Amino acid sequence: MRQYDAVDDDIHPFTIDVPQSVLDDLRARLTHARFPAEIDGAGWDYGTERDYLQELCRYWRDDYDWRRAEAELNRFPQSTTTIDGQRIHFVHARSPEPDALPLVVTHGWPGSIAEFTKIIGPLRDPASHGGDRAAAFHVVCPSLPGYGFSGPTHERGWDTRRIASAFAELMARLGYDRYGAQGGDWGAMVSTQLALLDPAHVCGIHVNLVIAGPPPGDDLSQLTDRQLAALSDVDRHLKEGSAYAQIQGTRPQTIGYALDDSPVGLAAWIVEKFRAWSDCDGDIERRFTKDELLTNLMLYWVTATGHSAGRLYYETMKSGRFGLGGDPRVEIPTGCAVFPREITRPPRSWAETRYNVTHWTEMPAGGHFAAMEEPELLVDDVRAFFGSLR
Repeated sequence: MRQYDAVDDDIHPFTIDVPQSVLDDLRARLTHARFPAEIDGAGWDYGTERDYLQELCRYWRDDYDWRRAEAELNRFPQSTTTIDGQRIHFVHARSPEPDALPLVVTHGWPGSIAEFTKIIGPLRDPASHGGDRAAAFHVVCPSLPGYGFSGPTHERGWDTRRIASAFAELMARLGYDRYGAQGGDWGAMVSTQLALLDPAHVCGIHVNLVIAGPPPGDDLSQLTDRQLAALSDVDRHLKEGSAYAQIQGTRPQTIGYALDDSPVGLAAWIVEKFRAWSDCDGDIERRFTKDELLTNLMLYWVTATGHSAGRLYYETMKSGRFGLGGDPRVEIPTGCAVFPREITRPPRSWAETRYNVTHWTEMPAGGHFAAMEEPELLVDDVRAFFGSLR
């Protein structure tokens, strides 16, 4: 684990307080936005549907209440610190239970710490949410470097391994010498790197995005119909839904101008993923309210981090750690929650080639944004996995 200068060790309380001028500017941009023409009957086939986006942006301008959302986020204690020259913003929700297990929960793209507002309370204080007080966690939710209130990254090299190194240092600064890690999307990759970098302190990891390929010589003819359908979904995603990763992985600055300058562009880029990757059957608001979608968008907009969030794809692809990478097997206990509309859903036997899988759950519902879509299922699974590691 890399060492850091002691002058960076200070932890500063943080409260979200967006200047009114930023909100006024946003409203003006939404008022004067230009929407491109659309082919009649196109729906979502060509990308984000114009009618839906226009209504969402109208709601954003006229009805959405950021100050209310800001107050809701500020219910969770937040701080910032500097690690490896980078500002790190994080929620630190300590449990009232003295024997609670520290847990670092990491988001991904196109998410943010706003994903976790439904799970922080039940994880932190299970007794107040119908659970066993023995299942409590001290919850730490960092904003990834380059995302949200961590602000843009300022130098090359901030890939998943470097982020994991910074988060290991963060947990040490908070006084936690034994902790768990949980995450989906980038959070799953960062949790994996934490397990590899800091196994002396990480007791286990729980991921809700399982990335694993077939072992050499694996007989695909032995897969079940459900497993074959999962592989077909991955193939479809690679062919029809992965262009965003190639753009952000090769030219993040180019798309960044649109994301940081146009709220409509930012909404179109991100909301389409919430529809495509969730268990919503094409009806995005079956899973997410407009307010939930917009609060997540606001954490990109008010911090102007659309460009730097995409840069994580570039850095991780350049370092060779995107997806499977070439890392050794994770030997500490690993729990996997597989949601039916997740992008990748490999068989357990494949996951076991990469992880010491001691807990495996195939969920009845939910997709890529598990903490927002199925918070109770996710919380229950996290409790069950770490229950044997306390």
